[in-house]
Amino acid sequence: MNDQLPHEKGLDNSITLMQEGYLFIKNRVEKYQSDLFEARLLGQRVICMHGEEAAKIFYDTEFFQRKGATPKRVQKSLFGENAIQTMDGDAHTHRKLLFMSLMTPPHQKRLAELTMEQWEASLVKWQGVEKIVLFEEAKEILCRVACHWAGVPVKEEELKERADDFSSMVDAFGAVGPRHWKGRRARTRTEEWIRRIIEDVREGKRKVVEDSALYELAFHRDLNDSLLDSQMAAVELINVLRPIVAISTFITFAGVALHKYEDKRYKLESGTDNDFEMFAQEVRRFYPFGPFVGARVKKDFTWNGCEFKQGMLVLLDIYGTNHDLRIWKEPNEFLPERFKEWKGSLFDFIPQGGGEVEKGHRCPGEGITVEVMKATLKYLVQKINYDVPDQDLNFSMAKMPTLPESGFIMCNVRKKYQ
Repeated sequence: MNDQLPHEKGLDNSITLMQEGYLFIKNRVEKYQSDLFEARLLGQRVICMHGEEAAKIFYDTEFFQRKGATPKRVQKSLFGENAIQTMDGDAHTHRKLLFMSLMTPPHQKRLAELTMEQWEASLVKWQGVEKIVLFEEAKEILCRVACHWAGVPVKEEELKERADDFSSMVDAFGAVGPRHWKGRRARTRTEEWIRRIIEDVREGKRKVVEDSALYELAFHRDLNDSLLDSQMAAVELINVLRPIVAISTFITFAGVALHKYEDKRYKLESGTDNDFEMFAQEVRRFYPFGPFVGARVKKDFTWNGCEFKQGMLVLLDIYGTNHDLRIWKEPNEFLPERFKEWKGSLFDFIPQGGGEVEKGHRCPGEGITVEVMKATLKYLVQKINYDVPDQDLNFSMAKMPTLPESGFIMCNVRKKYQ
């Protein structure tokens, strides 16, 4: 028992977590003036951590592991059961190397090119439509891009359903009730679809380009030199595709930022690639995406006067760390130029996790996220003009994940002639 550690009152704090969402940990860090506090969530004692120093210890694989940290309800909606996010040690490193091989700079560049091609192709349709909802358009475009790049066949008439299913899996992360069950049904459909494709590839019924994500997952071998069973191969291929579609959330917030911060948008009119990158990074820092991430204590240890007992669940505050006043000057202001001075720390900027990609659980697709966002920003700023009608751009910090209520509506879209 950590007698010196602040303890949140109540028999269980789960309802409060659902009510406060992204701000649950941050609010208590400010309340207790401590980067560590203890709460009870879903009937168990949990240590909540915040800040750069906390991230450094959290991502130390000597002290923490992911096995047993991800609730089954999240596995059955977002990640898939027993996927890479739940693995540790050599098995995790081996699987992670596969993911990293699919997300190298050449792959990032190709995905950015495909994204720009699809945005430009969409203009013909957009010019004849009364209004465009950016989130809905981004979902479909990124689903088409991800499947094409990965070698996964998808019929045009089923594209919207597939995009919606990928998005529903993400939306189910912090949801209860209908939203959660919608995500689970979406995962079941998607796993069946991808599993059939993988089995066809293995049986020679479907040709596939070597080095594509579909090929690599279909024929990936584990540490025992055995092929993954078709179900696990499907789960992991979805873990390549789904995060690309999920960039639609960042893109929607980027649209809001371009509208709300006109001075920043104006600078991008003749901006450099670095200017677009700084803007994309600030969108990822400023707006809510992942609220927190969990791990289990691997062995007993003491840190900052707090006793961590083997098996205990620990949550690291992602949103709050990205808004930590000790790290970020004016953290609640949207300032892309702050990234001119950013040193690239592995632990102070963690929208998709922290630590080293190669050794830990940081998302290997961050480079893809940034490049796809940059391509989209260039399209929105340099390729088209559009009007933004009155709409509800508010988003709930209690809803995890969250999104602007309107999805960001655009109208009177037309090509920009330079």
